[in-house]
Formats: sequence, structure tokens, C-alpha cells
Amino acid sequence: MSTIIGRKTEVEQLERLYASGKSEFVAIYGRRRVGKTFLVKQLFKERISFQHTGVSPTDIPEGKSLLKVQLESFYYSLLNYGLEGFSQPKTWLEAFFQLEQLLTRLDNGERVLIFLDELPWMDTPRSGFLPAFENFWNNWCSGRDNFMLIVCGSATSWILGHIEDSQGGLYGRLTDSIKLYPFTLKECEEYFESEGIEYSRYDIVQSYMVFGGIPYYLSCFRKGLSFEANVDRILFGRRPRLNDEFNRLFNAIFTNSEDCKKIIRFLAGRHSGYSREQISEATEIPLGGGLSDTLSALCESDFIVRYKPYGESKYTDYYKLIDNFCLFWLKYVDGGDGDPNFMTDNQTSDIMKAWRGVAFEEVCWRHIDQIKWALSVAGVKSSISAWSLRGDDNKEGVQIDMIIDRADNVVNLCEMKFSGSKYSISKDEEMKLRKRIEALKSTLNSKQTVHLTFITTYGVEPGKHSGIVQKSIEMDDLFIPLPE
Repeated sequence: MSTIIGRKTEVEQLERLYASGKSEFVAIYGRRRVGKTFLVKQLFKERISFQHTGVSPTDIPEGKSLLKVQLESFYYSLLNYGLEGFSQPKTWLEAFFQLEQLLTRLDNGERVLIFLDELPWMDTPRSGFLPAFENFWNNWCSGRDNFMLIVCGSATSWILGHIEDSQGGLYGRLTDSIKLYPFTLKECEEYFESEGIEYSRYDIVQSYMVFGGIPYYLSCFRKGLSFEANVDRILFGRRPRLNDEFNRLFNAIFTNSEDCKKIIRFLAGRHSGYSREQISEATEIPLGGGLSDTLSALCESDFIVRYKPYGESKYTDYYKLIDNFCLFWLKYVDGGDGDPNFMTDNQTSDIMKAWRGVAFEEVCWRHIDQIKWALSVAGVKSSISAWSLRGDDNKEGVQIDMIIDRADNVVNLCEMKFSGSKYSISKDEEMKLRKRIEALKSTLNSKQTVHLTFITTYGVEPGKHSGIVQKSIEMDDLFIPLPE
């Protein structure tokens, strides 16, 4: 039987709301495949009084009425839970009225839990869904102390815009919200252990480099297969488990999915990211509210992150792709040669060595809190950024993948290195590192100092050139279970 891995805070929050003794309206959101539905169903199981999931727009045949399909599906859910004496509704007002009649029959004075999954999918154009839903909560549910409504959605921007930050009929109505994040490395380890899948931490990190800690993707792993064999079966085989996942992922979440995919494809080309102006120019999406909204939606859904590049104006924002699955898909699945055994055939190739270097950096960006904990500065205010400075005839360019600028006047210059053994620093590399340190120092004030920090799989090999490293963080440090 499946168990809930991690999510301790979320489980405690939901159980507290369930036992509150008053009406509760809760929104759960997060990236598609992150485990929102599993959490609710696994936690509450037989305690759910009524559950319905909207129909994915990717599963509705072209030419069919979106409203009719959604209402038909909702009606079948009502019938499954015991509705009698009503024909299929023609409007959402009628559909929610039928739900009210069903819940009235089911209400025995105990907690009544309604779970509406993928709510944004039900809000098809010109369907009148939102006013009907608002009426359902405001005029019916909210006055019943034993009613609890949980809504979920992968379209995070819809949940935030229409529910959490609503300026309309649902303004201030939400009693709590939960954002579900991808698993950490430690939670991935716990998941594999719970499934009896024996992987070293080295391979767990690699699995994160491909699938980004998304629980649904991890559930595709098969016991008894190597990491490489599982990746081949899931992504490259003759019948890959996640066939066309990239397109389905964006088509199911965003109404402007093509624009979103354009941005993701462009950002995949440089791991330090780009500014809004550069994104607009490359994708031909005009600067303005549309682009800003799309970038915000991608940030809210954890595909990209916005940060201020070191040394730039405080008004300059860069956007960086941090979704490992998208990075791997675009580079090797979408742009691959169709080899069904790609990972197995290339596990020791230069192609994979180059990928591991970049992908490990994204894993580190996902585990900033663990890195700060390992540095013993978890409570110190800091900003995280990257620094890319072009060279010219007079000076050499600088590329620093991560800078932790701390309020205690220490700046960590982080070098991330994925290696199958302890990482050895050569004489030439030491000289390059010293130049980067000096370049960074030249931008600081007299109170600040630079600590060269290496984040590696197995640490830094002691030697005549390793003394330059102030702090070494190893792969195991990224598995630190942080306090709740």
C-alpha cells in the first residue's frame, strides 16, 4: 500500500483544518505531477464525501464542446456518489445545485469533505463556471460548520488569480492554501526505499538530474533495474512511459502553452538565464503584461526561477530554467537520435559528462536551504545569484554559477562539480579560480570577504592546489533533512 513520503507539514495542516469544527475552504496547488491528488486521496481516503476531477483539455477531442464534456463528466461523478432523480445539467449553476442536493442527503452531521481536483480545467471559456462555483461556496457551503472544500489545480496562476488573490466573489473566502513542492533529494531517497528500489545516493542525484524530484516520474521506476535502464524504459524505449510528456505537461496547464514552450526552449540554452528583454526578442513575445504574466505563471509552477544577477541594477531580473525534467527532455529526448538505449549506451560518454556538470548545478539551485545549512548560515539573511561577465581585449570574462551574498559580510563563490570520485583541483584550475575570486573581490566593499566553496559529490581531493577551498560541501550534505 502506498504511503505518504515527506509532506509532514502539509499533512498536519490538512488534519488541523479537517478537525477545526468550522467551514474550511482550502486550495492546494503546485507543478503538474507533484503529488497534489495523491496527498489528498491518500490522507483522507474514505473520509471524502464527494470527489470530482476536471477533464484535461488535452483529452477532449477537437470540435467537441468543452462545456458539455466537463458537465457530462461532473454529472457522472454525481451519479457515482448516489445522485438520483436529476438529468444531466446544462449549466454550472444547475450542476452545483445538484451537488448541493446530493450533499444534503449525505450530511449526517459529521465532517463533509468535498474534493474538486484540477478545478481550472472546469473553467472553460464562456462557461459561467466561476460565478456558479462562487455561489456554491458563498451561499451554501460557507454557512455549514461541518463542510470542508478542498480544490486542487496544476494551473497555479489560475488558482492564485481566481481563488487565493481573487478580487471578485471569492475575495477573502479562502481559509488556507498549500503549495506543494517537488521532493528534495532526501525525500527521493525515502521514496525509493519505500518501494524497495536500491539506489546509491550517486544514482539518486542522477535521477534528480533527469526527473527533478517529481513524485509521479519517480513512480515510473521499476525495481531491479539500474538507473540507466529505468531512464531508457521511461523516456527512450520503443514504448516510453512518458511519451510526449513535455507537450502534455504544458498543454494541460497553460492556455498559452505555445508561448510557454517557446520560453522554456529558449531558457534551456543557457543555464544562467536571460532578461525579460532578451526573452522577448528571442521568442517574439511582446514586452508587456502578456509576457510578464507568462513568466510569473512559469515561476509559480516551479519551472523557472527569477533572480537578480550579481552586479546588475536592482531593477534587472533574470529568468532561469530550473526544471531538470524539461532540461533533459529538450536536450536528449526531443533533440535526440531515437536510440531506445540512449542512457545505457552513453553512460560513460563525454555527452553525459557535460550534461551531468550542468544538471548538477540545477540540483544545487533546488537545494539552497541544504547548502546554507551545511555552511552553518541557515539563519543568516542572504541573496542567491549567478554572475556572467563578458570579457574584452583588456580583461578576461567571468562565469560564476552561484554566489551566496550573506548579510554577515561573507560571499560564497560556489563551484559545483559532479564527479565519480573526489574532485582533484589542478594547477591551471587553481589559477582560474584565483582570477574569479579577485574579480569578485573587486566588486565588494572593504568589509566583505570571499569564501571559495566547492559543492561536489564526494568532496575535494587533498593536494597542493586544494588549499584555496575555504569550504567543501559534499553530496551527502544535500540530503540533509531540514527542520520542519
